Amino acid sequence: MSDVTPTVELRSITKTYRMGKIEVPALRGVDLTVRPRDQVAIMGSSGSGKSTLLNLLGCLDRPSSGTYLLNGHDVSVLPDAELSAMRNRFLGFVFQSYNLIEQLSVLENIEVPLFYQGMSPRQSRPICQALAERVGLAERLHHRPSELSGGQQQRVAIARALANDPVLILADEPTGNLDSATEEEVLTIFDELNREGVTIIMVTHDQHVAERCQRIIWLKDGVVDVELAGRNAQVMDDSLPG
Repeated sequence: MSDVTPTVELRSITKTYRMGKIEVPALRGVDLTVRPRDQVAIMGSSGSGKSTLLNLLGCLDRPSSGTYLLNGHDVSVLPDAELSAMRNRFLGFVFQSYNLIEQLSVLENIEVPLFYQGMSPRQSRPICQALAERVGLAERLHHRPSELSGGQQQRVAIARALANDPVLILADEPTGNLDSATEEEVLTIFDELNREGVTIIMVTHDQHVAERCQRIIWLKDGVVDVELAGRNAQVMDDSLPG
């Protein structure tokens, strides 16, 4: 698999914020490679750089120095319009707070990324119906978010993240607002997606959630402090063709 293009390749990434005359380093030289079908958890204490790293991975910000290759494309120095285009083309996002549009139905929320790609409802509707069914919401297509449980809203968010067939899903504390039973349901969906070939990077403070991944990346003071194997690492190794 050494000739497979990494989904994510970070080389000596730094990010420094300027507050008046004071420079605050958030990332101090991060190197990270995430390959297709990886499921990676990013952990670390408050101020370790997790949020900054997620913003860079999501093309919501750009590094102060270093190189970020997303699916082989150098996005480190792209202007805003091109960075936005790369984000819409390659990435899907799942947030702790779901970020659904209250005025839209389940189906319409899932369709949002395809609307921004210029796809007509006639084209997008069957894709999004299939995604709703995939996450167990086939009977809720015309409900509004306020009519759904937290777990169902997060399922909508996952389906929406899949709508543009991304090479990478970025999840920010995706189970942070869920009870333990619903958390298990959502994590099972992530596990199933990963087994189907979806690459996932998940920021979490929950060790239990992190251990569901194949790899756990610990950040400390803006650098990768240690990398550990999650409990799914062996499962994935066993599933790969020999």
